[in-house]
Amino acid sequence: MTELARDAMGDEAERVARARNGDVAAFEGLYRDHVGRVYGLCLRMTGNVATAEDLTQDTFVNAWRSLPGYEGRSRYSTWLHRIAVNAVLAQRRAPLGRNEVSMTDDEGGTMEFAAEQAMDDATPIDLERAIAALPPGARDIMVLHGIYGYSHEEAAGMLDLAVGTCKAQLHRARQLMRARLHVEQPT
Repeated sequence: MTELARDAMGDEAERVARARNGDVAAFEGLYRDHVGRVYGLCLRMTGNVATAEDLTQDTFVNAWRSLPGYEGRSRYSTWLHRIAVNAVLAQRRAPLGRNEVSMTDDEGGTMEFAAEQAMDDATPIDLERAIAALPPGARDIMVLHGIYGYSHEEAAGMLDLAVGTCKAQLHRARQLMRARLHVEQPT
């Protein structure tokens, strides 16, 4: 780890401690540092810009409220991502009618993809749209494990699932992505 990275981690730990004691400016700094990744996580898990914006806001409101209980057993970003995942899962469990629109059914078949048309080498592949069209369980593990790099164990803990279920969902997500993007399976 570089000295710069160590300094940044120390600075973050100091800001977390100050924010835990009610320092709003310290929390604003943590917000600025993490809002992009939290929003990206929410967007990839929901596939909807407006919902992701709302859930990002909910995440930081919940983080501020829960900060006194943050014990530092995990990195702050991991703790924050867990809050975001919980916000997404709670939004999915809520009855429809809060202006949410389901983008996919359980088979992921409600979106049209330009990538499903014949592609030549110059056609860009829109991975974000393909990820957004995955069924929620497969999308969740693809985002947490495949994009954010959490281990299967960490992702399973965030999603309150068995590790084997996460591995199966990742396998399913990869198969659906290959099919949608017409990617050849490695031999």
